[in-house]
Amino acid sequence: MKKIIYVLLALLTVVTCVLVFNTFSLTSKQVAPESLQKLEISDLVFQNLSRAVQYPTISFSEDAIPDSTAFNGFHQFLAEAFPLVHEKLSLEKINEYSLLYRWEGSDPSKKAIILMSHQDVVPVDQPTLEKWEAGPFEGKITDTHVIGRGTMDDKSSLMALMESVEMLLKESFRPSHTIYLAFGHDEEVGGKNGAGMIAAHLKNQGVKAAMALDEGGFLADNMVPGIEKEVAMVNLAEKGFASFRLIVETMGGHSSRPPKENTIGMLAQAIVDLENHQLPYKLVAPIDYQFEYMGAELPFMKKLAFANPWLFKKPILESLNAHTTTAPTIISGGVKNNVIPTLAEATINFRILPGETIETVKKHIENTISDKIRVEPVGFLTDPSPVSGTDSEAFRNLEKTIRSVFPEAVVVPGLVGGGTDARYFYDISEDVYRFYPLRIDADSFTRFHGIDEKIGKENYKEIITFTYHLIKRFD
Repeated sequence: MKKIIYVLLALLTVVTCVLVFNTFSLTSKQVAPESLQKLEISDLVFQNLSRAVQYPTISFSEDAIPDSTAFNGFHQFLAEAFPLVHEKLSLEKINEYSLLYRWEGSDPSKKAIILMSHQDVVPVDQPTLEKWEAGPFEGKITDTHVIGRGTMDDKSSLMALMESVEMLLKESFRPSHTIYLAFGHDEEVGGKNGAGMIAAHLKNQGVKAAMALDEGGFLADNMVPGIEKEVAMVNLAEKGFASFRLIVETMGGHSSRPPKENTIGMLAQAIVDLENHQLPYKLVAPIDYQFEYMGAELPFMKKLAFANPWLFKKPILESLNAHTTTAPTIISGGVKNNVIPTLAEATINFRILPGETIETVKKHIENTISDKIRVEPVGFLTDPSPVSGTDSEAFRNLEKTIRSVFPEAVVVPGLVGGGTDARYFYDISEDVYRFYPLRIDADSFTRFHGIDEKIGKENYKEIITFTYHLIKRFD
């Protein structure tokens, strides 16, 4: 008995030593900030953002025709608001509504930089209008905010890019890298006719880029337990997107004599089965980067968990949502309360973890539900993006800029669950990142695609400052 106790104590000692060693070995990966010149940014930038919001460049669906009045009006406004950009940069309209600006660099041997945003916004639910502080397309400017659809997603970054380039042109700055400003018009419905076409156009021209940068990362304020500083989430990849329709067809019948397998009951069971048997949580790239970068900044006990994923990864992966998610989003069936329907359908949306694919998700569905239910893909589908690295010059420039503009921020690479236009640029860019320093907290997070979308005026100036210094850092 004593030998068993001694062996157990020895094992416990070894495990404890390994845990502690790994914890102390996990050191901060944050780079030192550099001092930057202070920018003087006029309050007129709020007027420009306000005007941009007033153009209802809405994407309603993949099949809907864009509102030419709204988009062309927005383009004319950009030409008026940023005269130097339109004088010094070349502009191509791709697929009529997407914009591609080219700022010729001084050194043709250097690979291009692609800075992205999108023009379109999501619709506003009419019943929610009375809950807005101001009209969603009014562009109201208050003492602290600019209010309106697009202020967070994504006209703030588009306008910040235009403001910073206009400022640099006034200073007679010329980049050594050729810089592209790529502004798609249909990101909110998949982006294939906008950013997808821009990327294809650049590929046909033989463009090779060192970096493409898009939305999809942000400054998180008080959203990471254990880290009191703001966290700059720089996302290296995005999950895939796929929806599948579950279709149940039966003979139906009268509700007074329900069959053993009821149409809606079969569909309901399939939904429950999928929710109860979801795809597993996995530690894959770039989630492993989050463990390293975030874990190093945490208090000792939490750091111990991040430093030893072999033992503690499950709860962490669950908190990071590191799996392919399953979400029933649409359901239909039935015509009358005493008629068992002959047809019932449900749409299930999946956000696919890197390492899995549209096909593996479909197989998972078919293996989980009854073989009497038909499974069909529906709408826009895309596999997970490739994962960019953290050891490139492009990432170092991005990281250094963030730390210099926001010296207290903790830079953390990660994975974004939503989709962005960035997915189209892997064929032409060595690395693709997702980050603009939009400040997000628990309250403002609900404003994405939601009620009372607005951006803080000081935060908007921070985004301009960031884009200005990022462009200069590449030189």
